[in-house]
Amino acid sequence: MLALALRDDPSLALSMDLYELSMAQGYWKNEVTDTQAEFHMFFRTNPFQGGYVVWAGLADLIEALRGFHFSTSDLAYLGSLPDREGKPLFEPKFLEFLARFRFTCDVHAVPEGTVVFPNEPLIRVQGPILEAQVVETLLLTVVNFQSLIATKASRCTLAAQGEPVVDFGLRRAQGLDGGFSASRAAYIGGCVGTSNVLAGKLLGIRVLGTFAHSWVMSFDSEREAFDAFARTMPNNCVFLVDTYNTIHGIRNAIEVGLRLREQGHEMIGIRLDSGDLAYLSIQARRMLDEAGLGEAVVMASSDLDEYLIRSLKSQGARIGSWGVGTRLVTGFDDPALGGVYKLTAVRRPGRTEWAYKLKLSEQKAKTSLPGLLQVYRCSDANGKFVADAIVDQGEDAAAVPRIIDPNDNTKTKSLRGAMAREPLLLPVFERGEPVYASPSIHEIRARALSQLGRLDPGHQRFENPHLYPVGLSPALNQLRDGMIAEARAGLDNGGGGV
Repeated sequence: MLALALRDDPSLALSMDLYELSMAQGYWKNEVTDTQAEFHMFFRTNPFQGGYVVWAGLADLIEALRGFHFSTSDLAYLGSLPDREGKPLFEPKFLEFLARFRFTCDVHAVPEGTVVFPNEPLIRVQGPILEAQVVETLLLTVVNFQSLIATKASRCTLAAQGEPVVDFGLRRAQGLDGGFSASRAAYIGGCVGTSNVLAGKLLGIRVLGTFAHSWVMSFDSEREAFDAFARTMPNNCVFLVDTYNTIHGIRNAIEVGLRLREQGHEMIGIRLDSGDLAYLSIQARRMLDEAGLGEAVVMASSDLDEYLIRSLKSQGARIGSWGVGTRLVTGFDDPALGGVYKLTAVRRPGRTEWAYKLKLSEQKAKTSLPGLLQVYRCSDANGKFVADAIVDQGEDAAAVPRIIDPNDNTKTKSLRGAMAREPLLLPVFERGEPVYASPSIHEIRARALSQLGRLDPGHQRFENPHLYPVGLSPALNQLRDGMIAEARAGLDNGGGGV
């Protein structure tokens, strides 16, 4: 477990791929550490074949970058690594350089809880090229995973149509660290609570849950197990009713629930964890109502996701609360958000002008955007989101008449109806010092819900969602096309690069 491994040395500086350190030594050895660089983080495709992503993980990233440095044990470990000839992989003088390393970059980022879309910069890192390079993997692993899970949670809550969804996924998560991050992200995405007690303690998320089948099986009868639990926690009774026979279990829960009422308590409800959930929930709701327990909730679990929740609701299921586990915290069935981190500009020492850079590809979708970029969210008179415009530094966003699809110059969208244009990338670090006060997790969750309310339902469909317009300003599009043509001409002439 990572927390135990970090107990004696809390440094996260080695949360990186080896190639970042190899490049860092190359920058140092070639004396280009004073070169300034700008990197952008973005993703190319929405997960789950959906129409949006709920942006999450920024607060954790800020904490990871705050005071980022290499510890004594980090440096000792790096000094022990051999190359293929048995010589030190990293030069001692480079390790001395790392011992003095401090993160001094400027960082701009989109606030957590914002709905975001493919191809737009979500984080900008500007500063000494070595510093900006070595944080790549740390940055990506934090925001990629949490944004994926927050998006999945959002889809599950949309399918539940206002009924509460609870994160039940810790035991199936990708390790304890992944489980904690998943619980945080699931709450941001719309879950009302979690079974993860550590997340409840550290994040202030509501914790929910009662007992497992093993509790029932440890007694001589289901009725005895329910009675014992009612005596133990009379104000936290959600009875799991499918250990032996679900209908019989519902009857036992009703009898114990009525006795609880006589004692001045009310059962919360029952939980279905197997079988025909639609049929059983209808039967359970009828039985509870007939017994005068109309306030008792029918909860369901059992490998739920947004599609099964939607299917059950279409079948008339009488489920009032949803426990979603494995398929939430693992991002089933799209296990990664493909966020990338690309160099977009460099400035050599002694120069004032930036040299823009792009990665060329046979696929235009994989050709990166050059420049020092900002994203403007355009809204109509009713506050609904209509498009996102990507512009280069110094451009007047209010004067941009239209945007051009970054992957197809024939697709454009007019911005004439956009009444408001809000910059999305906000200052987070200045010269390595944090300047952004992260909202509470409850405020981040509220932002996510508000953002979805401003997004057209067509973008929220599970199948064939309407693609939200994200495009380049005409000036930026012309700049990129010119750089692509120049780079290809250079290749034809035996050169390469721009």
